[in-house]
Amino acid sequence: MSAVRLTEEIRGMGFTGSVDIVRRYLNELDSPAIPEKATVRFETPPGEQTQVDWAYVGAFMDDEGRLRKVYAFVMVLSFSRMLYVEFTLSMRIEELIRCHQNAFEYFGGWTHTILYDNMAQIRLPSGRLNPLMADFLNHHGIALKTCQPYRARTKGKVERVIRYLRGNFLQGREFADLADLLLQGTHWQEEVANTRIHATTKQRPIDLFREEKLVPLGSAPRYFVSQRLERKVSAEGFVHVSGSRYSVPPMVVGKKVIVEQGEQRIVVRSGEIIIAEHDRARRAGECIADPIHVAEMWKLSLRRQEVPPKPAERLIFQAVEARPLAIYEEVFS
Repeated sequence: MSAVRLTEEIRGMGFTGSVDIVRRYLNELDSPAIPEKATVRFETPPGEQTQVDWAYVGAFMDDEGRLRKVYAFVMVLSFSRMLYVEFTLSMRIEELIRCHQNAFEYFGGWTHTILYDNMAQIRLPSGRLNPLMADFLNHHGIALKTCQPYRARTKGKVERVIRYLRGNFLQGREFADLADLLLQGTHWQEEVANTRIHATTKQRPIDLFREEKLVPLGSAPRYFVSQRLERKVSAEGFVHVSGSRYSVPPMVVGKKVIVEQGEQRIVVRSGEIIIAEHDRARRAGECIADPIHVAEMWKLSLRRQEVPPKPAERLIFQAVEARPLAIYEEVFS
């Protein structure tokens, strides 16, 4: 635990000294620290940048006896160090977008850029940005940036907040259930984290927050996040969503796929692999077809026509020998 947390704990046991005394005592116990790699500290102007990350924080047994993992969504404004924390049971893209929306409402707006690491919800294994997350940020006019691989220090502000969350809030506390964790987390955020004297800025985040120049909350309509829809691909290679049709590769014809709807984009997945992306139809009844999908379907149709019939099928079309009726009369007589 941090010196601040330890001071809070031992004051309940009768300690009357200052946090500096606790720090000096801890320094005597610590082994020589290994210096971190040199990193240039980057300070941003008000309203310019936000840093975001997930953190696994533990697990609990639910009422059905299942072990449920708990994650912390952490967003920090780079200038003021004002932070927002939300605990979730999932890190799916829909949950990530919902947490962003809750954080925007808490701050009353958003910055011009948001910095992430290369988490799976942001950058796909192919290296491309997740189209739904890009769609969400484009909707708000936010520039998406990711730090270089293996250079997590690039987003050091949110990394330090996660360490602070673990040491100052999570460690040494018990929670009755998820609701209790959420309640205590909100109280800690309001009464401790955002009102402390920050070690770097030497000011309270709540005070510096008044100088933030965020894009106002009403600058963009609320982003619509739909549930993931399961659809079966038609024989023609299309999925039907909200009255319109969207093409997919012919390899998934007849199979079930997952369709995700954004405000402007439709994303189709087979398992967790994105197999198709389309601009969302402007009105119901439209047919949105990718020329590549159409070409693949056409080639497949031609190949089927070129396949020679099976031997059993050829017998059906062979000419039948014509015999005089007298032959059958002799047999039956």
